[in-house]
Amino acid sequence: MKDMNYYETFIAVAEDCPVKVAEIPKAKNGAKTVPVIQYEMITNHPYQYTQEDVMFEVFAQRNDIPDEHRSLERTKFFSKGQPCLRTSSLGKRYGWGIHHNSQGKVAIYAVESEEYKEFLNDGSLKHVKAMRSSRQ
Repeated sequence: MKDMNYYETFIAVAEDCPVKVAEIPKAKNGAKTVPVIQYEMITNHPYQYTQEDVMFEVFAQRNDIPDEHRSLERTKFFSKGQPCLRTSSLGKRYGWGIHHNSQGKVAIYAVESEEYKEFLNDGSLKHVKAMRSSRQ
């Protein structure tokens, strides 16, 4: 299986992100949305999970995959191409930059924070932007 994680990388917010101050995603109709699950996982456990861990956990929660089937389902999940955190609404819509450390573990930083600016100016990191929401 191909490693889909980023290492020593900072994903800046999308050029067309509508907010200047990061927002916390909210559940809709009592259900956790994809950005809510991602936000909670990453903020409650900074630098504990890789991009692959986050992407699979969202899939597992939304599809009610029991713990005993997760290993097999994870293999199946990553046997097909999957979108990366550059496509996440955290960076596209909510104003969160995503830092991947040397082990590929992730943490998020509000676009208005000093840490965000430091990552943006860190020449030792690879820099990419979250995907734009529009096709312009």
